[in-house]
Amino acid sequence: MLRSNNQFNTMQSEYYNLHQMAVAGDVLEDFVVIFRDMMNRYLDIGEDMNVPDDFTQIELQSGMWWRHLAAGGIAGAVSRTCTAPLDRIKVFLQVQTQKTAISDSLRYMLQEGGLRSMWRGNGINVLKIAPESAIKFAAYEKIKRLIRGEEKRQMSIGERFMAGAAAGGISQTVIYPMEVLKTRLALRRTGQYKGIVDAAKKIYILEGLRSFYRGYIPNILGIIPYAGIDLAVYETLKKKYLSCHNDEQPSFLVLLACGSASSTLGQVCSYPLALVRTLVSKCKYTTSPLGAIPMKQAGAGNDDNMMGVFRKILRTEGICGLYRGITPNFIKVLPAVSISYVVYEYASRGLGVNMT
Repeated sequence: MLRSNNQFNTMQSEYYNLHQMAVAGDVLEDFVVIFRDMMNRYLDIGEDMNVPDDFTQIELQSGMWWRHLAAGGIAGAVSRTCTAPLDRIKVFLQVQTQKTAISDSLRYMLQEGGLRSMWRGNGINVLKIAPESAIKFAAYEKIKRLIRGEEKRQMSIGERFMAGAAAGGISQTVIYPMEVLKTRLALRRTGQYKGIVDAAKKIYILEGLRSFYRGYIPNILGIIPYAGIDLAVYETLKKKYLSCHNDEQPSFLVLLACGSASSTLGQVCSYPLALVRTLVSKCKYTTSPLGAIPMKQAGAGNDDNMMGVFRKILRTEGICGLYRGITPNFIKVLPAVSISYVVYEYASRGLGVNMT
């Protein structure tokens, strides 16, 4: 569909405003500013608990929003696939019962299942991108309308956070069984499941329907610290800089520092809940056939719920135990967003979206 002149002018105006945020003539700074905007609004890098951003009225009325979501979904699928080995290593480190290095987990996975085993669970991870993004976006738009009512105004950061957290909660509720399947498939032994459908059938027969929502509560609770801190810290740091420098637009290093600080703090605060979610939702007692990485249901008996898992980790490992597996999580961020950005650019052009 061809853009009208108004649509084209609006997009050019948006790009011009973004461009002015960086120092004129510095290509690197322009790249970082546009990259940050693209990442916030359209890209998916495998972090499920973020607050959606707004589409313009022109994009909503013209239907261009679905092209942005489609391009972001393609970028997210490629990005998740490329970083899937790191994601699987993270899950392995989360469920360990003894201190294990990243290299030990990598060696175990290659010996137990070969190179292909590094991508176990990635299929369902990619499949859930489309419904999760669509539900989150639709819920976000609906909740925003309920909050604003008939008023035509910009939403405050608090209102936007509440709408985003609620939308994230709704989307996670709908797609959460796929999250459980992803964890089970990532931890499966060679030959344990034939595929996604076979895994779903066996889990249902052996454990019942409720097993598909194991770990749901810590997952939902994780939306609040991750989304809230990432959004609030970035905006707060940026506004603080502007107030201290007479509204001088932030440089490349300042933007990078604000974005890194907000994302890191969001992950650090929400990670213990993500860890507990994985432990509660994983399968029952499982031991490595090589004996290299023993894995066990984090809780047994009275410890198989959220608070029980928390208590057990704190009792046996202390605070540091709540962050096992976070290293590969940080390692994958840079390649994930870089791959997403490149793929998004090509996918968006193919779909007729050209932000620049």
